Amino acid sequence: MTSSPVGTAHDRDTAHDSATSHDRVQDRRELTAALVRALERRHEVLDAIVDAEDRATAISAIAQLLDTDDANAEAVLGLTFGRLTKDERRRTQAELDDLDASLEWTASERPASTGRTLRLRTFTEAGAAIYRRRCADQRADWEADRVDTERAAGLGRIDDESAAWFVAEDTTGGSAVGLVFGELSSGDGGSTDVDVAIWIDPAERKKGYGTAALKHARRELAREFPGTVLVVRAPA
Repeated sequence: MTSSPVGTAHDRDTAHDSATSHDRVQDRRELTAALVRALERRHEVLDAIVDAEDRATAISAIAQLLDTDDANAEAVLGLTFGRLTKDERRRTQAELDDLDASLEWTASERPASTGRTLRLRTFTEAGAAIYRRRCADQRADWEADRVDTERAAGLGRIDDESAAWFVAEDTTGGSAVGLVFGELSSGDGGSTDVDVAIWIDPAERKKGYGTAALKHARRELAREFPGTVLVVRAPA
């Protein structure tokens, strides 16, 4: 069982290996799909690059043109002319076909999984309503007093920087769709771990929010707890 600092591709919890592997393949699939679209629309891509004032502007223009994120747009910007041949275009399309065949679902089926329409905001007192929804779903045996006590305890750990909780929010409508919990703990060999659990509202599941929340959580927790180990646990 391997471990790695927060923000890297690998998680310690082997129970989530398949989900993490799916995320990696999904990310590769989205990159390859962006490359395919770029090769198909190569004249428009070239025009966007030529018209751009600088590299950052070019990346932004490509991302908008191809409906992809900045990382994939930067990969498109780095394409060499050798990738424009018919043979190379066929190879890229074949890779996309292979990736699609290996996935249980794709981003087109669960569009929220790309993370472009999801953000994480720090959990505060204002998150009481969605915390109660989470407890009703996963802690149905808790009385209202217990729910309030656990929420207050969590806010206390956030204040003393031993935890980081976030509300997952859909940016298209501003609605809260889930929660991310990060809690410091002692790991193997004296390491400091961050136990991560993600809860998505039952009404919002199977849309890709869990995948998107994990992507954002890696970045947020790397900032909150640099040098620690990310451990993805069972759902919160």
